[in-house]
Amino acid sequence: MKKYSLYFLCALFFTVSCTKIEELQDDPNRATSVSPDLLLTNIETKAFDNVSLNSALASRYLTFTDGVNENQYYNWQQASFANYDNIKQVHKMIEESKNAEIEVYAILGKFFNAYFATELTLVFGDVPFSEAVSVEKENYTPAYDSQEEIFLKVLGDLRSASNELAANDELILGDVIYDGDKTKWRKLINSYYLRVLMLLSNKTDVASLDVIGRFKEVIENPTKYPIFSSNADNGVLTYVNIQDNRYPLFNNNSLQTAYYMEASFVDRLKTLGDPRLFVFAEKTPTSSALANDDFTAYDGLYGSAIFSDNAAKAVAGNASRIAPRFYNDPVNEPSLLIGYSELQFILAEAVARTWISGDVVVYYKEGIKASMTFYGITDSDTYIAKSEVQLSASNPIKSIATQKHIALFLNTGWQMFYDQRRTGFPEFNVDGGGTLNEGRIPKRWLYPSSEAINNGTSLSEAINKQFPLGDDINSQMWILK
Repeated sequence: MKKYSLYFLCALFFTVSCTKIEELQDDPNRATSVSPDLLLTNIETKAFDNVSLNSALASRYLTFTDGVNENQYYNWQQASFANYDNIKQVHKMIEESKNAEIEVYAILGKFFNAYFATELTLVFGDVPFSEAVSVEKENYTPAYDSQEEIFLKVLGDLRSASNELAANDELILGDVIYDGDKTKWRKLINSYYLRVLMLLSNKTDVASLDVIGRFKEVIENPTKYPIFSSNADNGVLTYVNIQDNRYPLFNNNSLQTAYYMEASFVDRLKTLGDPRLFVFAEKTPTSSALANDDFTAYDGLYGSAIFSDNAAKAVAGNASRIAPRFYNDPVNEPSLLIGYSELQFILAEAVARTWISGDVVVYYKEGIKASMTFYGITDSDTYIAKSEVQLSASNPIKSIATQKHIALFLNTGWQMFYDQRRTGFPEFNVDGGGTLNEGRIPKRWLYPSSEAINNGTSLSEAINKQFPLGDDINSQMWILK
């Protein structure tokens, strides 16, 4: 666990005590507190900035050609506990909210605490949570909470945040997402709540979580628990052409020279006749004379192919790069934490799983339409009417997951990888000769090496409890069993 406190070590030759040293650090001109609205702005930026090239490689959207990338070839190892820094800021915002006697920031803090904790547990499995971060008292050797305990707390906090926001009449300042609109915040929290419940689709038999019951409660009480009703409600971070506020891939030289569209993704879009391909990619160099809407002008590199084969195909000009707007436009498209399109696919899957009543086809089509609208495509009906796009009667979840994968291109962080890990769809190609990890898609990341040094006993207990084969990237965490 990263140590957050600043240590002042007292050597024997010092003639003053540690307490006196600390007193010398006091600066009457230095602020000892910060306005919670300023903390909110920073926290929002951290949570909603979800454009990830590493995830794009692992989720078979893009392919990298400047070396053997561990994300592309599924040979990753340790991940970071950096999200605890974000949780620390959330707890600081909650503290300052109480100090200022402005409750609304503490309420929003429940959502962000739940969000960052969820991101952590989806990476590793069990992680420190209840003892992990405290403004009042540091604990450098916290115990690990089980995923069941973490998700139970997350679900409780999300529901509490939505209910408390409905009853709160305070202004939200510093809000760069919804400009203080509490109704939209409630919609986001409740929509995200449904995402978390769907992540728990393998745990519908766990009484404490009551996954299906909680899902129904939201859908059957739209006034109490409003959810997204259009793209206008999307939880997005909109970029502006100002230093440190531009699209994160703007002027990214590596994106211009070393990244190409992934072939299986391109093939899928071509098979479906999906016009989003023209929004995501540019034509291959050898097809420059063809029209932009000619599907034969596009191709990619297989994520699992041997590195040298991909490099040769790219040099020959037979692979499409990502659309230039991703590195030329300082604003480009906003970054999604969760959007209306994803919510429609979640609802479609809930109907397919018989959690709720409704028309799965309606939700499915609305998810596609919302995605098309997000990318500026006005005619979605022609695409939706294609036989290849119709919802599969025999395997609706495959159709839903496939369309969700397309909709979340280079957005929402690692969410699509987590969904594929949960459902198995769409299939990520691993049959090429370049895939490492014995051709397997990892199930998780290893705990950071610093944790073995700083919190070894708790870490060992957590590993032994979860994984018989030890801290392994192919071990299944609780929510996947």
